[in-house]
Amino acid sequence: MKLAYRAFEKSGREVSNVIDAPSEAEATDRLRQRDLFVADIHPASPDASAADKPAPSGSWGLHLPRSKGARLKDVAMFTRQLYMLIKSGTPLAEGLRSLERQTRAPAWRGVIADIRSKLEEGMPLSAAMGARPDCFDEVYRNMISAGETSGKLTIVLERLAQLIRKRVQVRRTVQGAMIYPILLTFVSTAVFVVMLLFVVPRFKMLFDTLAVPLPSTTRMLIDLSDALKGYWHAVVGVLVAAAVAIKLFVSSQAGRRACDTLVLRLPWVGNLVRSFATARIARLLGVLLDSHLPVLEALQLTRGSVANVHYRELIDRASESVSRGQPISQAFKDSDLVHPSIYEATRSGEQSGQLSPLLLDVAEFMDEENEVLLKGLIGIIEPVLLITMGIMVGFVALSIFTPLFDATGLVGKGG
Repeated sequence: MKLAYRAFEKSGREVSNVIDAPSEAEATDRLRQRDLFVADIHPASPDASAADKPAPSGSWGLHLPRSKGARLKDVAMFTRQLYMLIKSGTPLAEGLRSLERQTRAPAWRGVIADIRSKLEEGMPLSAAMGARPDCFDEVYRNMISAGETSGKLTIVLERLAQLIRKRVQVRRTVQGAMIYPILLTFVSTAVFVVMLLFVVPRFKMLFDTLAVPLPSTTRMLIDLSDALKGYWHAVVGVLVAAAVAIKLFVSSQAGRRACDTLVLRLPWVGNLVRSFATARIARLLGVLLDSHLPVLEALQLTRGSVANVHYRELIDRASESVSRGQPISQAFKDSDLVHPSIYEATRSGEQSGQLSPLLLDVAEFMDEENEVLLKGLIGIIEPVLLITMGIMVGFVALSIFTPLFDATGLVGKGG
């Protein structure tokens, strides 16, 4: 069940949040393991659950970072370097001091200095990072806490470094694949608008001078140009108002659900989103379980890292299954949101006691498949954009040159 608690860190900072645990005593023990002193704990109302807050749009797992001083590559480099220093036998405080000296970005150097100072005051590393939630999210901090409790901080740092590196790799793959279609769309739209604003009006003056009958396509193009030139401020206002309305709609609960449903139902795109989301859930859940976090807590953290409301509900069903003593795979059975391989891997892993390794293997396999799917989708989008651009250019050329040909024919007949 979900329990709302109010606790204090060693530094005296008050912390309020929600934890999923079978009883208040179990929840209190878990919080004490995180070096939190519980002042009050009670069943949480549905509105008070932090887990019910929507995840940021476009989330890919670890919500790192949210501030200018904590870019994802900074966190990835920090985690990797700290892992190597601790593995070589360097004391934690000395390792942080070393990273602080070699960091060039002032903002990120301040983050490391803040963590080091709190560590030297006697706070655990996870609690010190908890003072900077803008840089280290709940998943990161809980994994560090699990590593400190189990004495396997080096292993946890290595897993975190791999997890963040994989996220960076996926992000670069998506961004690299989308650069050309986005650039092509932007350029073609800009060229079309420039032609309507500056080229078509000049031809309109020529057509008025020649006094030739204009085809319907040419009249349509001229009317569009006149409307854009005469009412550009209204067009800009409508576009801004539409953008604000869409943002407000997406921010609402009903709008978010509608958008998430639409994305999953889009041809080709829906399959790609399902595949990426499934791989992300499998990887994060596998890493959390491999870090010896309790199953319910691992599911709750995984839920918080998923943006799509349908996948959040799927993980809720998995949490309910675990709470009733049933396996996680029961929630994945017959679900069209996850790949069948995830269900089979989860079921086999639960039976053999090797759930986390199997989930990580499936995630690795799906990441490779996702890259192929993404390239295939981009291979479809690019020709469609080129054809659309060709149609636009052909429409403008036909609309402009047809009256000129007619005028040339009339002059020839008159001669």
